[in-house]
Amino acid sequence: MTWQDIIIAAGQWVFLLALLPSILGKDKPALTTSIATSVVLAVLAFTYATLSLWISTISATLVSSAWLTLAVQKQRINMHKKKSAGDD
Repeated sequence: MTWQDIIIAAGQWVFLLALLPSILGKDKPALTTSIATSVVLAVLAFTYATLSLWISTISATLVSSAWLTLAVQKQRINMHKKKSAGDD
């Protein structure tokens, strides 16, 4: 474990905590934003793994999963809105 691993991971934990209100609340970011951010973070997690930055790898994977969760939530909201609009 290097100091870089700790600093990168700490920043990602802050991002993860900052996402909790969005995950738990009604307002969600745009679907494309959530998907793109999740994919980029997954690539970063892979990159950290190749550098043996294991704490950063785990942290990036968790933040990527949080963004993926937001994407799924937004998609479900969008599908529900379309279904409700079709019922009118």
